[in-house]
Amino acid sequence: MNNRTNGYILGALAAASYGTNPLFALPLLSAGIDAYSVLFLRYLFAIPMLALMMVARGRGFGLRWGQVVPLVVLGLLMAASSLTLYVAYAYIGAAIASTLLFIYPILVTLIMAVFFHERPSLMTVFCIVLASVGVALLYRGDDGETLNLTGLLLVGLSALSYAIYLVWTGSRRMKEIPTLKLTFYVIVFGLSLFAFNFRMETFSVLNAHPWLWLSALCMALFPTAVSLLCTSSAIQRIGSTPVAIMGALEPVTAVAFAVTLFSEPMTLRLALGMILIIVAVTLIIAGGNITHLLLRVRQMFPRIRKRGKIVKR
Repeated sequence: MNNRTNGYILGALAAASYGTNPLFALPLLSAGIDAYSVLFLRYLFAIPMLALMMVARGRGFGLRWGQVVPLVVLGLLMAASSLTLYVAYAYIGAAIASTLLFIYPILVTLIMAVFFHERPSLMTVFCIVLASVGVALLYRGDDGETLNLTGLLLVGLSALSYAIYLVWTGSRRMKEIPTLKLTFYVIVFGLSLFAFNFRMETFSVLNAHPWLWLSALCMALFPTAVSLLCTSSAIQRIGSTPVAIMGALEPVTAVAFAVTLFSEPMTLRLALGMILIIVAVTLIIAGGNITHLLLRVRQMFPRIRKRGKIVKR
């Protein structure tokens, strides 16, 4: 497989693994552990996992002085995105918050267009619209329900922080840092945002319900270590915008878990939403191949002259 193909596969894995976030976080939040403490556990347990990966692959831990400040900012951006999303769960629910978070591909596209003069193609805009419609169909709120404004603002801040993180990760300076090392230090520096608000009684709750330790470990592994590692690696191969659009697979993952693990019904609306998202992701992956195919089809119908006019056959 070539580099771009690997990038798309990694992007899909990043989105799917990040989509498991509510699956492992909600049991901890429901047990009375606050968002700061849940995220502290998530980041704390992810650090040794990533450190072991670095040692196994023979990666060094050294950084140049010029790399420290950008990595600190990236860590705080990622931590801020996680915190605002988890707090939003208390206001508008995990399913709705995770679905609304998908506005970040639009923010990534706007940031790239305004600050980096990257003009989005018609295919990119079409894929964003298609995926957004699919995500809207996955929203399962009650008819006429008014969403909490605080929750909406928190999700918006989470999406903006994550969009800036994706764009910055794709910068030339960040591409000079090996993916595994970048992910490790993002988690290390992000941990500082939660360290001062961690509650020691959290360990009492975990010991009272030992199965919650498994939720904490899985939360550190899948939506944290695996997702961020795959995201950084995918961005370095295919860029920020395609990776952001492929994030539409996150709510698909959430719906799949709801149907398979929690026996929720698979309705026609949910099926249609998932199909639209999969089509959008497929189109963004195909990219130039579709454009090349359309040109070949156009060449099959050459123009001919008829009564002094040029017409299309």
